[in-house]
Amino acid sequence: MKIIFFGSSGFAVAILEELARGEKIDLVITQPDRQKGRSLKMSSTPVKSKAEELGIKTFQPPRINTKESVEFLKKFNADLFVVVSFGQILSKAVLDLPKLQCINIHASLLPKYRGAAPINWAIANGEKETGVTAMKVNEKMDEGDIILKEVVSVSEEDDAITLSEKLSKKGAKLLLDTIRLIKDNKVEFIPQDHSKATYAPKLKKEDGLIDWQKSADEINNRIRAFVPWPGCFTYLDKKILKIYKVIPVHLSGEPYGSPDRWTKGEPGTIVELNKKGIFVKTWNGIVNIQELQLEGSRRMTAEEFIVGHKQISPGLIFGC
Repeated sequence: MKIIFFGSSGFAVAILEELARGEKIDLVITQPDRQKGRSLKMSSTPVKSKAEELGIKTFQPPRINTKESVEFLKKFNADLFVVVSFGQILSKAVLDLPKLQCINIHASLLPKYRGAAPINWAIANGEKETGVTAMKVNEKMDEGDIILKEVVSVSEEDDAITLSEKLSKKGAKLLLDTIRLIKDNKVEFIPQDHSKATYAPKLKKEDGLIDWQKSADEINNRIRAFVPWPGCFTYLDKKILKIYKVIPVHLSGEPYGSPDRWTKGEPGTIVELNKKGIFVKTWNGIVNIQELQLEGSRRMTAEEFIVGHKQISPGLIFGC
């Protein structure tokens, strides 16, 4: 079977690697190299790096749907297109090229969380489970008929990085199962229930701004969801203060101190600090900040931060 693989992000890497173990991949299509970091050095996609390691030829069109790209792809006479976190929507002209199918592995249980950031928004919204879906690609975003699904639990310790790794491994197995069904001519296509669709839009920098009016659990979920980018942050003395890890504390219990002291002040107020952390009031509880980084400084534990930043004291309000 002649296969062309479309993918760009880290989520697609394990799936590409597993596919390459069992099938011959004629070409990998990925996004162009881009400038990254303060030095603006050109950087390849994770998929391109893996493809080169595997010795697979790559193609990096800025726009996959141009006439030139379509003519180039025709030459491969492919049986199957596999699309995993590629970053461009394929036109009908491209979708019509493979002899058998164009299939996609998506990191959610479709029709939930269609879009660019399903892993992040599943965590941000407090989902206890998500999953991966194999579907037939059409011209609309994540609306194709479903072939297979597999559920994956979301633990309280999961962040976007660890959950992506779990889903990628499940996705690799799901892809191989799907290809087996296609080869055996046993594949069935199940239309999505579009009335149940939800969406996971592309992340923006402002998504990381902490709203202290939210609950302790919501803030914790977003901190876990938005790593490594955009990250969650607030402001201290008009400088960006990145928050990497918190522990939600509910006022119904008393694991750290006196809840009476913690009910005073508006959300975002530091109500206590000690070796166990920096305790900040939220809408319905407290978050105990464990790791943080002030703009221009290094990442620190809360204990280190308290020692080095004497302006931190009970009553101070984050966000200014």
